[in-house]
Amino acid sequence: MTVVDTSRARPSGERGSDFAKLSRRIAQEGLLNKRPGYYTARIGLVAGLFAGSWALFAAVGDSWWQVPVAVLLAVAFAQVTLLAHDLAHGQISRSRRTSRTAGLLVGNLAVGLSYGWWMDKHTRHHANPNHEDHDPDVSPDALLWSDNQAEAARGLPRFIGRWQAFLFFPLLTLEGLNLKVASFRALRRESLKNRKVEGLLLVAHNLAYLGAVFLVLSPGKALVFLAVHLGCYGVYLGCTFAPNHKGMPVLTAEDELDFLRKQVLTSRNVRGGRLVTTALGGLNYQIEHHLFPSMPTANLRKARPIVREYCASIGVDYAECGLFESWAQAMRHLHAVGRPLRRVRT
Repeated sequence: MTVVDTSRARPSGERGSDFAKLSRRIAQEGLLNKRPGYYTARIGLVAGLFAGSWALFAAVGDSWWQVPVAVLLAVAFAQVTLLAHDLAHGQISRSRRTSRTAGLLVGNLAVGLSYGWWMDKHTRHHANPNHEDHDPDVSPDALLWSDNQAEAARGLPRFIGRWQAFLFFPLLTLEGLNLKVASFRALRRESLKNRKVEGLLLVAHNLAYLGAVFLVLSPGKALVFLAVHLGCYGVYLGCTFAPNHKGMPVLTAEDELDFLRKQVLTSRNVRGGRLVTTALGGLNYQIEHHLFPSMPTANLRKARPIVREYCASIGVDYAECGLFESWAQAMRHLHAVGRPLRRVRT
């Protein structure tokens, strides 16, 4: 299991100025400025992909050729979800009201994902990335991410944990459905803002989504279409977010790191060209994104050499690898965490 090397890590009070120095440099380069032209083009392309996928669905009709259409629509849904992510971080608009309104339309109505629930969850992740007590993305709901979680695991997580590295990708096929269920479950929380609006938009999405599928396709083909679409959607999102932190150090209450080290040491960049950047929605520059969440996606690649050089100058490890290696590191970590469970019969 990967651990944090705290020999060079200092409490936030001692090294709090490290991030401030980097932030000033980034601001001087203008990398925090909005990119309306970039997002206008990106939104147009994603909207075209989304609308075009549904148009192709209608044109193909009641045919088994709808299976590849389901895959294409999963890609469209994932790209729309990545846009919702940028909206949640204020990358597109400075106005919180505009961002929230657009987020509700893009998230709840377009893809059936509760924008408010996901934004709250993702905000907590950014505040404490890979922290086993505070990051909801490493909570032991099904998979185990730390030795402490493995020791305390009971029931289904303990059973899955033994071979979780092999089950990771198969389980991702359920993530699309899980996001829809979690979105409706979140409506029961009084802390969720605009619950009625969120609920109405979620219902409208699912009525339109299921209505279109079962209106065009026979029951058997419709069920296959839904399985392929939601399965591929879940795998796409999982393969997008997993390379960012999985297999990186998991923090505990004993780790006292300043903001810069907490964000950099738990994150991993993924090398690749424009194809990787487009497919991952810019999240391949995860270190820069975590340091500057409101930075437009198009500026992250420009910030990378500055951040990397700065981290080297202050002795902070900067992790970066290829896409397949990032998945391999995540799988090796999962397998290592499950090793104690494979030695014990319960």
